[in-house]
Amino acid sequence: MAEEQVSRIKKINATGAMKALMTEYFQELDRAGQDPGAKVAWCTSVGPAELLRSFGFYVYFPENHGAMLGSSRLAGDLIPAANAAGYSPDICSYLTSDIGSYLSRRTPLTPAFGMAGVPRPDLLVFNTNQCRDVKDWFGFYEREFGVPMVGIDTMRSIETVTANHLEGLIAQHKALIPTLEAVSGRKFDLDRLKAVVASSYRWGALIPTLEAVSGRKFDLDRLKAVVASSYRCTRLWKKVLRLAERRPSPITFFDGTIHMGPAVVLRGDPRAETYYETLIAELEARIAAGEGAVAGETYRFYWDGKMREHAELFAGHGVCVTASTYCNSWIFEALGDADPFAGMARAYTELFIVRGEKYKLDYLERMVRDYGIDGVVYHDAKTCPNNSNNRYGLPERLAAKLGLPYVVINGDLNDLRLYSEEQARTQFEALVEQLREAGQPS
Repeated sequence: MAEEQVSRIKKINATGAMKALMTEYFQELDRAGQDPGAKVAWCTSVGPAELLRSFGFYVYFPENHGAMLGSSRLAGDLIPAANAAGYSPDICSYLTSDIGSYLSRRTPLTPAFGMAGVPRPDLLVFNTNQCRDVKDWFGFYEREFGVPMVGIDTMRSIETVTANHLEGLIAQHKALIPTLEAVSGRKFDLDRLKAVVASSYRWGALIPTLEAVSGRKFDLDRLKAVVASSYRCTRLWKKVLRLAERRPSPITFFDGTIHMGPAVVLRGDPRAETYYETLIAELEARIAAGEGAVAGETYRFYWDGKMREHAELFAGHGVCVTASTYCNSWIFEALGDADPFAGMARAYTELFIVRGEKYKLDYLERMVRDYGIDGVVYHDAKTCPNNSNNRYGLPERLAAKLGLPYVVINGDLNDLRLYSEEQARTQFEALVEQLREAGQPS
């Protein structure tokens, strides 16, 4: 196997700092979960984390836990427990892994970070911009823990994000405030908010609930500070990913899936900004020295989907997977909007996964050109249709437009019963061979 050979991938020194930061984050959550005076909110990965942090919540992301269950290879043991509780094997395997973990009382957070377990929530906050599954996922925990669940219902298959889309979403974000106040103990300052964002503010049905649960007063200045930090983080993360446009690329997609951790769970926290400044300095030093992440980089691939395996296999063929839909999904440039609510509403609606097929085709075309891509790998995740962009002819249309070879890998996020490593390996190698036969350099 390629994994037994000497690695052609250059290790990133900043990984140690990233692991230390993630350990710090999880241990803070652990302490908060055991402190009656601290408040923990569970949030979907592209939910309104900034609003929660502005109320002082410690924010935990179950999807991140789902990914850990997959990478630790625990998911296969845990999914059947969720299936037995009535959650279909055909729905999101992050969901079934996570619920299975809860039912089985097993989590990689304990051996990895010394946590007593998953921190108990005081509040559950979702955004359906990725899928409806997250709402049903959090609904399970609402019944289990008896805590409030509130959220944002986002429209899907949007081509152009219009003012009408944003108006409703802004109102939904603001409608969360009463519950946040009730849970956190901080009060919402309506007069101040009206003065600053009167043009876009509307009360929603959720506000009284948020206020009742948080018990904290809303502080617009604090929200602005958190959103501003999140915006700086997203700009730095974008810079990390854009450095991969250089030849040779100083970073691979597989590195990105690891180093995106702070952008996912610590956006709005200045520690994430500090980390990315460190990472950027290392990558820029690589560029200056002419060093690539993959020794002898020959081909450059784009990855669409969530699978994170086979880094060494690609590198063994001189392939650097330089760009991806997944890693770029945590770039939220709209957070720079002067109105934090408008910024959050737009940022969490402009996501690739929310958009229509025409937008997706145009986006992929830009990425292929920007990164000098030679081939595209699409991952068809059987339990994640919303993250599988191969099902409605998109690969064929992009190939016809750009003359770009591609391959579709059948697999899943966590359920390895749906994946054949040998078949995927054969497909990857066939894609490389196709490029060689086409006369591209090897």
